[in-house]
Amino acid sequence: MYIAMNRFKVARGSEKDFEAVWTNREIHIHKEPGFVRFAMLKGPEAEDHTLYVSHTTWENEQTFLDWTRSQSFRDAHKDAGKNKPLYLGHPQFEGFTAIESLVLEPS
Repeated sequence: MYIAMNRFKVARGSEKDFEAVWTNREIHIHKEPGFVRFAMLKGPEAEDHTLYVSHTTWENEQTFLDWTRSQSFRDAHKDAGKNKPLYLGHPQFEGFTAIESLVLEPS
């Protein structure tokens, strides 16, 4: 399992606009080979920003890398520059390979 995350420092007062960008977008990532899950997480507030983290889970790092080279990836990110005023700096990418995973199955 591979987890890809982007941290966004969203300027205070821009949270609703940032959330609207994500909740109103056209979604295709779920059709990608190896895709498992997506979540957008809202984190702590600082004086000048609120932290958000996009979190995708993939079967492995290669399936994530394949997606980053796909037309689907280019389509998903084509308008990203329009949202730059919402952020403080660039999103910060972090990638992780799972060494252990536990899933609670419904009973």
